[in-house]
Amino acid sequence: MFKRVLISTDLSDGLVRLGKFLPSLAAGGMEHIAFVHSVPLWTKGQIPREDTEKISLARDRLNAILNQVPDGLQVEVEVLSGNPTENILKAVERYKSEVMILGASNRNLLSEKLFGSTTLELSGRTNIPLMTIPTALLSPLTSEELDLRCRHLFRYILLPYADTQASGVLIKEFKRYAQNRPPHSLERCMLAWVIDAGVLRKVPKDYKLKEAHEKLAPIQAELEAIGLQVDVEVRLGEPVLDILDLAQMSDICAVALASNSLGKILDWFPSFAAEVLRRSCEPVIFFPSRR
Repeated sequence: MFKRVLISTDLSDGLVRLGKFLPSLAAGGMEHIAFVHSVPLWTKGQIPREDTEKISLARDRLNAILNQVPDGLQVEVEVLSGNPTENILKAVERYKSEVMILGASNRNLLSEKLFGSTTLELSGRTNIPLMTIPTALLSPLTSEELDLRCRHLFRYILLPYADTQASGVLIKEFKRYAQNRPPHSLERCMLAWVIDAGVLRKVPKDYKLKEAHEKLAPIQAELEAIGLQVDVEVRLGEPVLDILDLAQMSDICAVALASNSLGKILDWFPSFAAEVLRRSCEPVIFFPSRR
């Protein structure tokens, strides 16, 4: 789905392992990958300065990736000092990256702990998608399993829909990237509309299901017109639980969501997007509203 990818790793999130499967990532359509790691300034002295020891260790670890780059794929490695958000944004601009991949290692109610303050800040300052991959997903995978996962990183995407402004942004941005996708990457998507059975009172359920199918039909046709296989799922149920169930039971590679920024959907109050982000065992692709 994306040709130019930036992978930001803290070296403990499991994303460095992706560097062992560069041929598989290339087979999935990637043409340029930049691995970026930021080392905080050393602040134990009176004047903050670069932590040269940590920079050297990180560079040695990441440079090993460059020993196995296949033909047709360009790979860059950068170890930078200072503010990680600023470093990543500059790297995205420098490499013309189309998507950022970051780790998601902690899952609790605190948004800063869930995605990290860097990811939250990035979501409000970039126009390109952010993909978070749970460390818990990568850690148990064998090399054989991770090789296959890298080949199919974007093959089948789940698109939750609810006829909202965020849903409209999601479809628009997803289509924009999908219609320019490289071969052997994105092949299929699922439009899923889960109607909350708990809020239906006087409206007949059959009518709501029929209405949802009718609203999804033109979107399905629109996505099929750009060569995608489009599945449609409309059901009554509990939106968060049903979307998570679909993600786990339908060979989904990632769940896609959209909003102005992660900081606006990962608040203390319950929301569909926040709960999916907190509880998804699958990667999540966040499409920010373009500014």
